[in-house]
Amino acid sequence: MDLVTETYRLSSLLPKDEQFGLMSQMRRAAVSIPANIAEGAARSSTKELVQFLSIALGSASELDTQIEVIRRLGYPIDCAIAQAKLDSVSAQLAAMRTKLRARARS
Repeated sequence: MDLVTETYRLSSLLPKDEQFGLMSQMRRAAVSIPANIAEGAARSSTKELVQFLSIALGSASELDTQIEVIRRLGYPIDCAIAQAKLDSVSAQLAAMRTKLRARARS
């Protein structure tokens, strides 16, 4: 959820002409991460949870790409906090998915 909040803050610094483009895509990708974690946790099997964690990781990859687009377009926006939070969330998701996959195979 902290990543979502930071993404909203970061995306609000984009130029107005990005409101319906990059800003919207970033926010949807960021919100999708905790939403998929929550949906997976509410499911009845570990296999389903792993699937939703994978979807959340995909959304994290989308957000990572969008942050890179900000850098490459040269917008004068410091992305360091969002990138650090994203890196942390991505690592946690990957570790959780790996652990659950191993548990499911046992």
